[in-house]
Amino acid sequence: MSANLYEKIGGDAAVNAAVDVFYRRVLSDERISDFFDDVDMEHQAAKQKAFLTMAFGGPVHYTGADMRKGHAHLVTRGLNDSHFDAVVENLVASLQALNVPAELIAEVGVVCETTRNDVLGK
Repeated sequence: MSANLYEKIGGDAAVNAAVDVFYRRVLSDERISDFFDDVDMEHQAAKQKAFLTMAFGGPVHYTGADMRKGHAHLVTRGLNDSHFDAVVENLVASLQALNVPAELIAEVGVVCETTRNDVLGK
């Protein structure tokens, strides 16, 4: 059996490191940081770690809302494709900073794209 994306990128430690780097980038990105003004970032990071673990094929511990429900309030605040692209760009840059191989980053990008329509309420 071949390893899934979660195992290929390094499992729990890699996901945790990526999410930590990712949110530092997101919070300093003027294009999207406003969406996180009233967010408990410790809670948000924990949800994101659980979601990415599940999305990448690791153990399922994610108990948050589905993507459509979880982002509906942000769509009403103007969340759109440009914001989604900025989030993906920050995730890619975070993985690059952690020396994740390009082919695995490409796989992450594919997973991200599968959530676009739900995140944006399309």
